[in-house]
Amino acid sequence: MMKKYLVTFALSAMVLAACGKKEEPPAPAAAPVAVASAPAPEPEEEKVVNIYNWADYIPEGMAAAFEAETGIKVNYDTFETNEALHAKLVAGNSGYDIVVPGSVFAKPQLEGGLLQPLNKDKIPNLANLDPAIMATLSKADPDNKFLVPWAWGFTTVGINKTKVTKALGNMPMPENAWDLVFKPEYTAKLKSCGIAYLDSPTEIIPVALHYIGKDAYSNNPEDYKAATEMLAKVRKDVRLFSATMIDDIAGGKACVAIGWSGDINIAAVRAKENGSKDEIESLLPSTGALIFFDTIAITKDAKHPNNAFKFIDFYLRAENAARMANEMNYPTANKAALDKIKPEIAGNKTIFVESDYFSKMIPPSSFTNEAREAMATAYNGFKKGK
Repeated sequence: MMKKYLVTFALSAMVLAACGKKEEPPAPAAAPVAVASAPAPEPEEEKVVNIYNWADYIPEGMAAAFEAETGIKVNYDTFETNEALHAKLVAGNSGYDIVVPGSVFAKPQLEGGLLQPLNKDKIPNLANLDPAIMATLSKADPDNKFLVPWAWGFTTVGINKTKVTKALGNMPMPENAWDLVFKPEYTAKLKSCGIAYLDSPTEIIPVALHYIGKDAYSNNPEDYKAATEMLAKVRKDVRLFSATMIDDIAGGKACVAIGWSGDINIAAVRAKENGSKDEIESLLPSTGALIFFDTIAITKDAKHPNNAFKFIDFYLRAENAARMANEMNYPTANKAALDKIKPEIAGNKTIFVESDYFSKMIPPSSFTNEAREAMATAYNGFKKGK
């Protein structure tokens, strides 16, 4: 009976409590918790990377070492001039993932949408690069978004000292090495052993402009006219317009040349390997040489960009950058590699130039498309002797 009473009391209390309580709206349903979705997996790329680079510009076995480590096949083609590479990119569907344009061409290429930004998270070895050189390169590539240095060097005069001394006879070497290729008094004597110019308007016209006191990277067609008027005076003495400068110097086709510093030093090594006792050297003109950067870039329509990032990161390892400098005779922008470079390379002042001469060098710039066309017209007229 007591148990029944207690149950009844409890039920009455519950009813009274319910009657005295203010009615409240039902609580809103809890908002669904947002769950971060996992990023979509990147599509699997074919184990291939297609590279388009300058001739004689990669250490022997480096591509094979990358293939062995990653299982990614390297298809490696070469070109001889910036103009050839530029035409391929402008035409579109080049088929290449990595290209190596000179910075003079790279700036308009990236501005024209022909190249794609780098995914720096996939290239940790970018940290090995010299900040000072990257700051210089930023003039062509603001914030270093698109370009990585492959190597750098300068356009200058190279000579076979043995043959030049003989051809000049009693005439002393000029203070300014540019006189050897631009001053008729010297070219008239040196034509007997061969004068060679790089076969490229964007290499020859800028150094000619510099020689006559103009802006080497002028976009003014009137300046090109002045440069070609100077060049016309020595046209009859020029033997070669060369796309194979290393072989032409090493093989004795030219005793003096306008060429790239590294190529001239490679020619010196190659000549010795071929048994020549002639002394070939790259010179440092008193008024300065034209510095250049050859840069690694990824094409806008690259089909294997992730493989390209892997190759770039591999190339930027300190030991690989040191191999490039040691074997190719071009300076590297890789600061982490410097202590691995052979003393005879690191101490060669035509490879790693001293700071006082570096300050004389003309930094790279670029040309408008209109200026480049006008320059090509002026150069071709000079080359044909018109």
